[in-house]
Amino acid sequence: MSIKWVLCWQPNAGTTINSQILIEVSKCVESINGVKEGGWKNTFCFYKTMLKEQANASEFPQHFLGASLQEQPDKFYMALSRKRLIVEAESSMQTIMENLQSYSIKFALNCEGFQYRLGDFRVRVGKVVPINSENLRGIVMEMEYLPISSWKTPHLIMSEFLEILKETLGKKSLPGHFLHAEPNFSEFGLSDQYTSRHTIVQYASILAQMSTTAQ
Repeated sequence: MSIKWVLCWQPNAGTTINSQILIEVSKCVESINGVKEGGWKNTFCFYKTMLKEQANASEFPQHFLGASLQEQPDKFYMALSRKRLIVEAESSMQTIMENLQSYSIKFALNCEGFQYRLGDFRVRVGKVVPINSENLRGIVMEMEYLPISSWKTPHLIMSEFLEILKETLGKKSLPGHFLHAEPNFSEFGLSDQYTSRHTIVQYASILAQMSTTAQ
């Protein structure tokens, strides 16, 4: 598997995120010979427990982030941030939880947009919006290096590519920048070998910052 950096758009103080920024970011990727490959969408649901008996409530997570990634359509991921745990299950787990009425969805978000190929890199640029709404909550970018699956090995290559993107975006004088916060994967029991669970950890961190305004 390849490795990914997931970045979020950080607006300048006193400015807001709007769809024009998303358009300009996409144009910048195309301007450095990014070839559009099509659309992409990841779905994230914030679950809360429906347990009524307080005696049992402590035995189960009160809330967690559920995730469906386009790259893994048969899988469903659960991020239990307080326990520093990422659980991988079959996609049918969502239906099971609905039938058991153990958890309900507090709110849900889609990260969707277009993906581009640039040599050994694939870049996905997308908006973060509530399901069934166009109310823009944020902008994300997945920067994927395809040849290597070791997290540490291509760090310099990823950094250099990010600088190229930032330099190109800088010419547009956009009111903000993409922020990359590298998580401590070892806290979640994840090794140096990159997996989709590493992607979930990065998204969980980013979406936690947006959750207070996404309700």
